[in-house]
Amino acid sequence: MVCTGHHCHPNLPLQDFPGATHVMTKQTDSMCKVQQHNVNKGIVNLVIQESLCHIQILSLGIDSFKGKFFHSRDYKNPEEWRGKRVVVIGIGNSGGDIAVELSRMAKQVYLSTRRGSWILNRVGDKGVPIDMLFNNRMNVCLSQLLPVGFINHFGEKQLNKRFNHKLYGLQPAHRVFSQHPTINDDLPNRILSGTVSVKPNVKEFRGSSVVFEDGTVEDDIDLVVFATGYTFSFPFLPSHVIPVSKNKVSLYKYVYPTGLEHTTLAVIGLIQPLGAIMPISEMQARWATRVFKGLCKLPPMSAMMKDINAKEEAMAKRYVAAQRHTIQVDYIPYMDELAKQVGVCPPILKLLLTDPRLALNIIFGPCTPYQFRLHGPGQWDGARQAILTQWDRVTEPLKTRCTPEPQSQRSSHSLMFSVSAAVLLSALYYSRASLHALIADPSSLLDKIRAFVPLPLTTQ
Repeated sequence: MVCTGHHCHPNLPLQDFPGATHVMTKQTDSMCKVQQHNVNKGIVNLVIQESLCHIQILSLGIDSFKGKFFHSRDYKNPEEWRGKRVVVIGIGNSGGDIAVELSRMAKQVYLSTRRGSWILNRVGDKGVPIDMLFNNRMNVCLSQLLPVGFINHFGEKQLNKRFNHKLYGLQPAHRVFSQHPTINDDLPNRILSGTVSVKPNVKEFRGSSVVFEDGTVEDDIDLVVFATGYTFSFPFLPSHVIPVSKNKVSLYKYVYPTGLEHTTLAVIGLIQPLGAIMPISEMQARWATRVFKGLCKLPPMSAMMKDINAKEEAMAKRYVAAQRHTIQVDYIPYMDELAKQVGVCPPILKLLLTDPRLALNIIFGPCTPYQFRLHGPGQWDGARQAILTQWDRVTEPLKTRCTPEPQSQRSSHSLMFSVSAAVLLSALYYSRASLHALIADPSSLLDKIRAFVPLPLTTQ
């Protein structure tokens, strides 16, 4: 089993920030000229001596940056950057978290993003973890039945209720379900307080200054953090076993290489799910062990390639073209897909007849791994009870203080009842025959009402 994951090699795209390179000459002959060129690498000091000319090439790229720069993997703590000015490049989950944490120590943080991003909460409605609300089978069913445009519109509307993404400079051109989500509860607060400033993509570096694509320049930058993702490879395997190109790899159901004579190699955890990765990795391992033991068989090469190609086409159609969107999976559909291979997919239709309470919890409740321990290999007798009581384990750790019950609203209700009764009795007291008298002398009605309910006296 290969369990190295997809956070293998930091992606540090220094070539995307070339800067301007000047070719300077030390004139010792009238034939020498000063030229300018653009290059894609760091500082290059090259001295060429031809008869009477000395030529020196100096780049103003990232290597000329006077501050410090590193990949987000090398970020450890914010303390050493207290009072400094920082640029964070990338608005994925690492970039958002680092920008928020640094903003509490640094003098100013600039969050640079090429496309923008939709920002989700970890804390959902009523304080419930968002994946406990989002990852359920009913939502999956609705997403498959409703038009994609409607689902995106609804999701974006809900996110903009929390804060206006366009107002905060974060709204991207793509739809909310066309990229891997960025989850960050604190980022809008830091932007609102001014400690994080959202900027477009970086164009170039000039000494201690950073130039952005909109032409703005921020000077005296002390640190640049590249939160620009990762690449993966398998250097310990022959290159033909699992070839990788631009973070794309051909694995049957993201687990099995297709060209091996024996099914004795499985890749675990090389996925980027919209949900928790640990339950998926466990399910992949359960499948792999059964294949190793010969209890499960893989289909022919043609069937495996058909499945791989179908997944690639669906991913290309749904997601923005990017290196990070090559191994995306939806949590519940992919878990069910693997569970069918193992023989542990929950029999929902059967449970609706035999155990409707459990079935309804499986359909409308969070899809936790207990569901895949109800029957089949690895069955657990406690799975049913665990599903029925899983919300208790969410709320119990939060009960660290006994909260008082809200004060009774009986007094206000009694007052409203008294006023309503007085009005009703007054209406009954005055018949239609006395309507003209009421119109002629409305103050008499107030005198009658005061007999039942004290009213404030008017002063002139």
